[in-house]
Amino acid sequence: MLLLAEATTAPDTAIISLFWVTLAVALSPILAKALRGYVPDVVVLLVFGMVLGPFLLDWADPDALELLGQLGLGMLFLLAGYELDPKLLGGRSGRVARLTWVASLALALGIVTLIASTADFTARIAVAIAVTSTALGTLLPIIKQLGLLDKPLGRAVMANGAVGELGPILAMSLLLTSRSVGAALVVVALFVVAAVLIWLVPQRMLTNIPGLGRALAGMGGGTTQLPVRIVLLLLLALMAVAAEFGLDVVLGAFAAGAILRRLIGPEHPQMGGSLDVIGYGVFIPIFFVTSGMGIDVDAVIGHPLMWVVLVVGIAVARGLPVWLSERFVSHGANLSAEPERVQLALYAATGLPIIVAVTQFATEAGLMSNDLASTLVAAGATTVLLFPMIARLIGSRAGTVRA
Repeated sequence: MLLLAEATTAPDTAIISLFWVTLAVALSPILAKALRGYVPDVVVLLVFGMVLGPFLLDWADPDALELLGQLGLGMLFLLAGYELDPKLLGGRSGRVARLTWVASLALALGIVTLIASTADFTARIAVAIAVTSTALGTLLPIIKQLGLLDKPLGRAVMANGAVGELGPILAMSLLLTSRSVGAALVVVALFVVAAVLIWLVPQRMLTNIPGLGRALAGMGGGTTQLPVRIVLLLLLALMAVAAEFGLDVVLGAFAAGAILRRLIGPEHPQMGGSLDVIGYGVFIPIFFVTSGMGIDVDAVIGHPLMWVVLVVGIAVARGLPVWLSERFVSHGANLSAEPERVQLALYAATGLPIIVAVTQFATEAGLMSNDLASTLVAAGATTVLLFPMIARLIGSRAGTVRA
């Protein structure tokens, strides 16, 4: 009788939880629009998750939605890898951006060590990686909306954002592991080899089999949607390979996006539209709502000073090195106006998705308490709420963005 009761109630729990989450997903853009865009959709989703989760109303069970949340995380970083232009990582500006991120990581590690000198090194590096990330996927719609994408400020944000997204992903794979750094490098190298092989097989097929690309495109509509199914297969294949190598699935999802970009190119409206529908319409907002469910509101409210310190720490650890490098290190495309440099620093210090990914990994590995993880995610959400808003106000006063 107990087994029968469990079998009949578990699906109900999942469906009811999914109902509340999808209601939040549907209401969040309406609410964000009503707030004139000053509160990003991502922040609204996290707040809905906190309200629906076990720490407040307890109307939705995060365990019942864990798989959907993982798929949302995968889609988020697949789209990040797909949208990332490798050219942003090259050239002198890309090299300066890479060195700036390394300096940010060193500064963050130093700050964390001063504050929590007795903490385990891996726990300290986890916090340092989290606070030096940049939410490029979150910033991209904001930059587009303000008309900055093709301007020097937009290009600077994209360059630093690309490094601020890729750097933490690699650092997670190398440093947040029980292996030595040398062993982790070997494992990452093996993963890269596996990813290259996974890329070469379809690439050679498209090149050597005449008409294959047209045939796939012909099955892209109606009830077939074969290209979309192949993309999901690619995503789950790379996430599975990363998991088998003992790496975080975020690396696999990002690699899947990069491979997809190489296979079909960055400009493919039909595929891009389909991915946006699946990702931003379904899985990604579910991921943010389920992430909000893990935030212990009492822990955040009970440690307001830690919350403020983490927000300031993110601004100092990530924003300050970006401002200094843009001000004093010449790379041929430096921003000359001080308001634009401040805007760049604020945008670069806006981070959330990787903070969520790092805290999830760290709490599961026992490297971070749930209280600290909740406060760190809340701090990341605060940067998404405040930093772009402040940058927008600075730009409006300086006349660098459209009203």
